[in-house]
Amino acid sequence: GLVHLTVVSEEVTDMINKKYIEFIPSMEGAEELLDQVESVSKDIDLLKSCIENEVQQNLHDAVTEYAKLKQQLEKNTAVIDLLQHLQEFDTAIEEYHRALQEKNYVVAAKQHGKARASVNALKAWKDSELPLVRSLSSEITIQRENLIYHLGEEWQKLAVWKLPSTKTELTSVKSFLKTALHLNRGGSKGDESVPHALLPSILQALSIQGELHKKIKLFGQVLFKYMLKPLIIYPSLVVEVSSQAEQETVLSLQCTETKADHPDPSQVYTKVLTVLKTLHEHVFVCHCIQQAVLKKVEKVSEILGDLIWEEMSECIIRECLVHSIPTNSSQLAEYSEVIKQTEDFEGSLKKMGYLAGDSADLLKYARNVNCHFASKKCQDVIVAARKLMTSEMHNTVKITPEYKLSIPKLPSPSGGEKERKESCKKSGHYDQQSLENEKQLSPSTLCLPVCRISESVHQLMDLAIQTLSEAVGSSPQCAVQLFYTVRNIFHLFYDVVPTYHKDNFLKLPHLAAIQHNNCMFIAHHLLTLGFQFKPHLPLKDGVAYFVDLVPGFRRLGARCFMAQMNIQKAEMLERLSTARNFSNLDDEDNYSVASKAIRQVIHQLRRLGKVWQDVLPVNIYCKAIGTLLNTAISELINKIMMLEDISNMDGERLRTLCQTITEEGPLVFNPLPDENKNKKYQEEVPVYVKKWMTLKEISMVLNANLQEIVDRWAEGKGPLALAFSCNEMKSLIRALFKNTERRAAALAKIVK
Repeated sequence: GLVHLTVVSEEVTDMINKKYIEFIPSMEGAEELLDQVESVSKDIDLLKSCIENEVQQNLHDAVTEYAKLKQQLEKNTAVIDLLQHLQEFDTAIEEYHRALQEKNYVVAAKQHGKARASVNALKAWKDSELPLVRSLSSEITIQRENLIYHLGEEWQKLAVWKLPSTKTELTSVKSFLKTALHLNRGGSKGDESVPHALLPSILQALSIQGELHKKIKLFGQVLFKYMLKPLIIYPSLVVEVSSQAEQETVLSLQCTETKADHPDPSQVYTKVLTVLKTLHEHVFVCHCIQQAVLKKVEKVSEILGDLIWEEMSECIIRECLVHSIPTNSSQLAEYSEVIKQTEDFEGSLKKMGYLAGDSADLLKYARNVNCHFASKKCQDVIVAARKLMTSEMHNTVKITPEYKLSIPKLPSPSGGEKERKESCKKSGHYDQQSLENEKQLSPSTLCLPVCRISESVHQLMDLAIQTLSEAVGSSPQCAVQLFYTVRNIFHLFYDVVPTYHKDNFLKLPHLAAIQHNNCMFIAHHLLTLGFQFKPHLPLKDGVAYFVDLVPGFRRLGARCFMAQMNIQKAEMLERLSTARNFSNLDDEDNYSVASKAIRQVIHQLRRLGKVWQDVLPVNIYCKAIGTLLNTAISELINKIMMLEDISNMDGERLRTLCQTITEEGPLVFNPLPDENKNKKYQEEVPVYVKKWMTLKEISMVLNANLQEIVDRWAEGKGPLALAFSCNEMKSLIRALFKNTERRAAALAKIVK
């Protein structure tokens, strides 16, 4: 087409030149010339259009032909690649079957990987939905499961477990005595091209197939549950290593006699290392597993260590190291041996590859012994304190003014003693002179009165003292923790004891009195306990120590005893309520009921006096008995004052009831076991019974005439005027005497 176009162009050029030459000489036919030029120009345009159309058609045909050829080439190339992948798959599968039959598991795993790669390449082809590709994909999956099955079978032959029956409860040493692990490394194959033993071949094949972690995880779970954990928990269990054949090693659990309740760290480390060293020497040390694709080395011991270390370290801490923490600060220095043993244990695990280089869970726990000691000590103290608080309270010890807390000798504060001595030297003469002129305090100042407290509370205070003494010789962090534990003891007492013993405090007056004394005993010693230990504890200034707890304990003791007092008052008033208001006592039934009520009240007071004898402090005892007796007397006086008519018989019998109280009332005051010493307090009844003199006066009035009453009133200055108001006295006279002029005259004299 291009050649043809060139020829046509040359012909057109020649024709134009000829026409131009012909018409130049003749200018006469200019118009004719112009017409010819236009005609030629049109011919040229027409010719160019034809040429361009022909050229475009030729180019289109060429491009179309090229595209067809390119498409055919790509299709042929794809077919060639497909055939090549099929050939590689066929070769790999053939080699896979041969290696599997020969138990050359590493080669089988690698060939299976090549076959899988070929199938994956086929899946990337645009016609991957072909039945052939689906069949190959299914085949590669089946062969992988087949390989894993064979590897699993071989693994079970090389690592054989003998475990307790599934019906056996794993709760004792005996249940683990049948546990054993038989390790068979396997012999070398006859083929010299495969120099390694069978076991590493299995492990490497599992690694290539991505199943090694799963297999080692299952092995590690059984190893920990049935062998390592029992060895850690039970001190009497030991592991025995024996050889039954050239290629077989047996790990079995045996029982030995021991009196230890908890395993010793060194024994636990020895037993665990025996198991792991045996596995390392006979199974894992042998060989590293080469992962050809990732180009890195992976040790089976590292895999096993990663899988069991966290659970095993927690078990060792929980079952062993926690119990190895000292219970006394003096034993902390000896714990360095345990720290060294722990460090050596973790070092051995790292050397064998079970433990990563930066892992030190056990060592961190062991080195933090001061903190753990404080936590354990605090926990033990709280447990012991709670046990004392919930124990029986009726066992008591006697507290005398000479009693002092047994505080051990504390070290002198640094610098304090020296400064005190220097200060004394400088001002010694003045101090000595001033002290001679001042009054000395009584030896009983700030001493507890004689009383009885619970033996458990006495032990509780000793526990607090002992814990504070431990704090003095401990690290600052430990000392602070122990100090606040002692505070928590008293907070716990405040909350637990009133709740736990609530019913007994309400039912038993004896225990209510003991609880009152307990609280006062604790409050008394909390006043000074903090100051005794303050110079030796690393606490910040402004800490209240124990003084802030004192008011609460005093209120607690008072509330408990007042609740019992209210119960006794209610019982007393209930008995007096059966006396039919002490009216119409000329009736024998009414008098009998009233007399019985008075006798019951006296009996109740005697019983309480006996129960509280030698328990309550003397002053508290007398105040309590006096308050109850005063309640009974007040009720009797009120009932008498409410009577509107008192006959002679009623007056005599009312006076008899009053005399019964005045005669027998003092006898209920027996605070001390020695009867001779109680006379003093029986004579001081008016001090503790507010209405005692009023009772005596009303007893006199019930048997007196009008003149005697007027004389005893003494124009508002006599003893009657001190006991009664004018209205009360007039009302009593009206009830006792008939309305006569003498009574009117007497009433007129009852004025103040």
